Amino acid sequence: MTKDGGPVDERRVAPPSTAPTSVIRLTLASPLYRGAAVALFFSGLGFSAAAPQIASFLVNELGGSLTAAGLFYLTNLTAPVAGYLVGTRSDRTGRRLGLFRVCAVAGFAGWAGIAYSTQLWMPYVLSAVVLGFAGAATSQLFAAVHDEMKACPGPGDDGIVSLVRMALTAGWVVGPVAGSFLAAHTSLRTMLLATAVCTLAQIVPLWTLRTPQGPAAAAAEQDRGPHRRGPGVRAMLPLLTFTALYVLVYAGESIKYAYLPLYMNGRLAFASGLSGAVIGIQPLVEIVLMPFAVIVARRTGMLRLMVLGAGFGVAANLCFAFTGTAAGLFAGQILMGGVWGVFAALGIIVAQRLLPTAVATASALFISSTALSSALGGAAGGLGVAAIGLPLVFLIPSALALLAAVGLAFMARAVGRSI
Repeated sequence: MTKDGGPVDERRVAPPSTAPTSVIRLTLASPLYRGAAVALFFSGLGFSAAAPQIASFLVNELGGSLTAAGLFYLTNLTAPVAGYLVGTRSDRTGRRLGLFRVCAVAGFAGWAGIAYSTQLWMPYVLSAVVLGFAGAATSQLFAAVHDEMKACPGPGDDGIVSLVRMALTAGWVVGPVAGSFLAAHTSLRTMLLATAVCTLAQIVPLWTLRTPQGPAAAAAEQDRGPHRRGPGVRAMLPLLTFTALYVLVYAGESIKYAYLPLYMNGRLAFASGLSGAVIGIQPLVEIVLMPFAVIVARRTGMLRLMVLGAGFGVAANLCFAFTGTAAGLFAGQILMGGVWGVFAALGIIVAQRLLPTAVATASALFISSTALSSALGGAAGGLGVAAIGLPLVFLIPSALALLAAVGLAFMARAVGRSI
C-alpha cells in the first residue's frame, strides 16, 4: 500500500528483471490502464450505436430531408478546433483526468439534448458546439496513459497502448448491432439516451483516480518543458504532416460506408445477411491484427509498417471497384481490416512521438482529424459518384491511399526506424 492507502503500482516497484511481461497482465495491474480500456469501450459502444441511426432520427423524428441529414456530419468539423483547445489546456496544466471528466459530461449533455430535441436545428447546434468537446475525452485518456508510461517505462508499453485502443475498437464492433436492436425494440430517442449514458459511463472506471502525482506528474512536467504556451507551428509540422496523410487514408471509410451498402444491395442484389457479413468482417480482422501490428512494428518501424497499411487500402478499394463479387468484396474488407489493424494500433503512438512536448495536443489533433477525413470523403464521394458512378467511385479512395503511402514512405525515410 502507498502512504495514501492506494494500491502499489507493480511497475514502479518491481525491478526490470521481475516486471510482468504479459501486456494483458500489465494493463489489468494498473488502475489507470484498466480504467482507460473500460472507458474507451463505453465510448466506442455509445458513439457507434448512434452513428448509423442519427440520419434516421433527423428524418423520421424531426422531419428533416435526406440532404439535411447528410449535412449533419459537417458539424464534426468543429471537433479539431475543440480538440486543440482542450489539448493545449491539458498540456499547460497537466490535468488530464479532470479535463477527461469535463469532456465526458459534455458528451452526456450533448447526446441527451439531441435525444430530447424537438426542432431540427437543435441537434446541429448541440453537435457542433457541445459534442466537439466531448470527442476530446479520448485524447485525454491517451495523454494520461502516456504520462504514466513516461514515468514507468517498460518493454510492453506499445502493446499496452494497442490493447487500450483495442477496447475502443471492441466498442465499435458491438455498438452498431446494439444500437440497431435498441432502436428497433424501443425508439430512436431511447437509443440516443443510451448513447448519452454510455458517454457518461466513461467516468465510472476512473472515478477514484486523480491526475497522476509523483513520478508520472514529474515526467509530464519534463515533457512539457518550455512549451507551456503551446508548441509552435514548426514543432508541430511533422505531426500535422502525419495527420494529413492519415486523413487521406481515413477518407475512404466515409466513401465506403456511404456507397458500398448501396452497391451491394442495389447493383449486386446481395441478400441483407450477406451484405451485413461483408461490412462486419472488417472490425473483426482489425481487432485480431492490432497486437501483431505492434510486434511487427518493433522490427520494421511504425511508419514503414504504415506504408504497407496504406498499400492495403489501395488494394482494398481496387477490389471494391473491379471485382463485383462477394469474394472480391470480402477480400477488400479483409484488406481494410489490415489497414486499420495497423493505423488503429500505432497511429496514436506515432502522433505522440512526433510531438513529445505536447502529447495531449498531439492526441487531440490526431483523434479529431477523423472529422476532417469524413468531410473530405463525403465531398469526394459525392462528386465522384456523380461523375463516374458505382463502383468506379472507389478509385478515389484508392488514389488517396496511394498518395498517403507515398507520403508515409518519405516520412519513414526521413526519420529512419526511430518511429
